[in-house]
Amino acid sequence: MGVAGVGVLVALILTLGEANNQRNRASSLQSHSYDVMILARTLSGTIARSEAALGRYVISGDKQLGRLYFEDWRRAGDQLQRLSSLTRDNMAQRPLIGRLQAAFNERGEQLSMTALATNYGKNQQALSRYYEARQASALTEINRLLDEVIASERTLLITRTEATMALVERSTRAAFVLSAFGVLLLIGAIILGWLTMRASTDRALARAEADAARARADELAVAVAEATAELRAQEARLRQAQKMDAIGQLTGGIAHDFNNMLAVVIGGLELAQRALVNGGADAARHVESAREGAVRAAELTRRLLAFAREGAIAPERIHVGALLNGMRDLLDRTLGDAIQVEIACHGEDAYVRADRVQFENCILNLAVNARDAMDGRGRVSITSGVERSTNGTFVTITVRDDGCGMTPDIVERVFEPFFTTKPVGKGTGLGLSQIFSFARQLDGEVAIDSTPGVGTSVIMRLPHDSEAEAPERADEEAAIATAAPEELTILVVEDDQRVLRATVGALEELGHRVIACDDPLRAPALLDEHAPVDLIMSDVLMPVQTGPEMIEALPERHARTAVLFVTGFAGEASDAAMFNGHHVLRKPFTLAALARALADAFARSPAAAPDRMAAE
Repeated sequence: MGVAGVGVLVALILTLGEANNQRNRASSLQSHSYDVMILARTLSGTIARSEAALGRYVISGDKQLGRLYFEDWRRAGDQLQRLSSLTRDNMAQRPLIGRLQAAFNERGEQLSMTALATNYGKNQQALSRYYEARQASALTEINRLLDEVIASERTLLITRTEATMALVERSTRAAFVLSAFGVLLLIGAIILGWLTMRASTDRALARAEADAARARADELAVAVAEATAELRAQEARLRQAQKMDAIGQLTGGIAHDFNNMLAVVIGGLELAQRALVNGGADAARHVESAREGAVRAAELTRRLLAFAREGAIAPERIHVGALLNGMRDLLDRTLGDAIQVEIACHGEDAYVRADRVQFENCILNLAVNARDAMDGRGRVSITSGVERSTNGTFVTITVRDDGCGMTPDIVERVFEPFFTTKPVGKGTGLGLSQIFSFARQLDGEVAIDSTPGVGTSVIMRLPHDSEAEAPERADEEAAIATAAPEELTILVVEDDQRVLRATVGALEELGHRVIACDDPLRAPALLDEHAPVDLIMSDVLMPVQTGPEMIEALPERHARTAVLFVTGFAGEASDAAMFNGHHVLRKPFTLAALARALADAFARSPAAAPDRMAAE
């Protein structure tokens, strides 16, 4: 009995020891599964926070939000690496983690392109990319794969839990059987079993508390995800409403302005036609009226394109005082006799480098806004000067009026595109937005100080240009004029037949021999047929082949031919890399501008180099 009792005791000890080892291993596996599920939920939340930060960065342009997006996205990458490490021993999870990594990388590239566009100030492009990214399959794939990882791990957790419970049951039965055979060890077996059960209960309670804590964390993560999704939906609805409101304001204002200008053009041409039938006495006056209307329409188009582009078309060194004094007559005629204009210029070195036309339009827009704020009667004061601070030297231009002023809520929105307080049809809402864009292009700023019933001051601060004066323009134009022969053989490439006919007529009027081409693919053959050709004048955007692509594909024998690009889109003209140093002429153009552009393009060509060397 003693030997049997010792044997039973040894067997009981071994059985319970093995049961505890298996239980601890099962508990460790359960803990591992919980870690995987929690990490997957955390990764989903981190990705959501990163994308939310990017959305706010695209809307506001705040660099801090951009850094928050980057840090969250990098943190999500670290969490994904840890998740991959935790599931390395699970063959079922490996394919899911591989696809998750690929989807994460694809999503990262989509978001990085949006952040890069925002960082360079291309807000419209950034918003478009962000909207496209919201519909991309990568995000859906990430969420789906994370759900599959969690579901797979949960299934594995249930399996492991069932195995643990079965093991506990088998151990209990074995202990009972062994206890039945150890009568002499009955009391000891009961005490040992009681102690074992108590330890198991404590461990189960601890595990239950841990499970409850993880469940609360999961519920919190789900709540955060739902709140984030609702916020995004609200932001999308708000953006859609703002976009539709902006489109309505923009189309109303532009339609009003263009209808007025087209009425002048059509009416003038009809009157000129009737005058020609009746002898032509007043035809010139009517044609001039139509031309003026067309010029005004072109100016409105140029202003819209200038608002959309990011860089100045023709930056030059401008003395602000001279520019303001030169605009005095224009301001007097534009604002009317009931407005008193005062111009005060301080600082002999008040120079800035900017596009002159954009600069003049900004001053004129501010003056017109001041006139409208005073209901057509009052005083407008325009002051310039030089301001030096720790941040650098700036040229300030201040436009003050004694009009109605603005409330703080309106001041906060005046720089928004298409926002206007004028009645429908009286403005497009692009004026102050264009001024804000102009100042930001030059690394400057615009501020507004307004008090209702007292008046408004708009202050532009532009970087001071301290560089030396460029060579005299007259000398440059003279050098260009002497570089171009009086008569050139010119190949004109233009896909629009009406524009092609008008361009050919203008060149023939200037005394040049013209070869018309409506297909860029036919250009090499025409160059060989009519050789030698002095200059190629090409449109930029054409359906089959763009102008720069056509020039790039020409054979080497035509490499010395001069090139002049013509474009109606302002954004292209600032892309020097696209045109490889060739001269660019903007549509619409006058005969004088065409003649200067031809001379400049021919002077830049390799064919004109020997003539320039001989002149030197």
